[in-house]
Amino acid sequence: MPQPQTPDHEIDIAVEDERWAGAAPDLERFVVRAVEAALAVAPEVPAHPVEVSILLTDDATVQDLNRTWRGKDKPTNVLSFPAPLQPLHAGAAQPLGDVVLAYGTMLRESEEQSKPLHHHLAHLLVHGILHLLGQDHETGESEAEAMEALETAALRSLGIPDPYCDAD
Repeated sequence: MPQPQTPDHEIDIAVEDERWAGAAPDLERFVVRAVEAALAVAPEVPAHPVEVSILLTDDATVQDLNRTWRGKDKPTNVLSFPAPLQPLHAGAAQPLGDVVLAYGTMLRESEEQSKPLHHHLAHLLVHGILHLLGQDHETGESEAEAMEALETAALRSLGIPDPYCDAD
């Protein structure tokens, strides 16, 4: 799949499960827009271009990664793997890390929540990118609320309703 590039950021997209093709109209462009929306609302984004890798895969792959890296032998909707900080060469993008999404889990959740699949996809992409940028919802209630506010703002910029309101 050709790798879309924004003027400032490199967003590498790999699709390992063909079911992702129907997740959103113009999937590649949709993914890029969601990543850019997350970067736009993040309180601390590097001042220079960044590089992010997005892997759209299946539950089995995510379960394997979750077991290997987090000790949890089950699939999950999204995993984020921040890149270690490293010195940059002039003009090089700063690697932020990888975001991996599981199609089956995402589809099931969107159906359970009665939300359009592409809305849930955008939410999980924004969520994963914010994790790469140091946001955390598991350290305390105020951190969770702050991360949810950032997610909501990013999604609003995409025309997607607040995922935390039942009135979508």
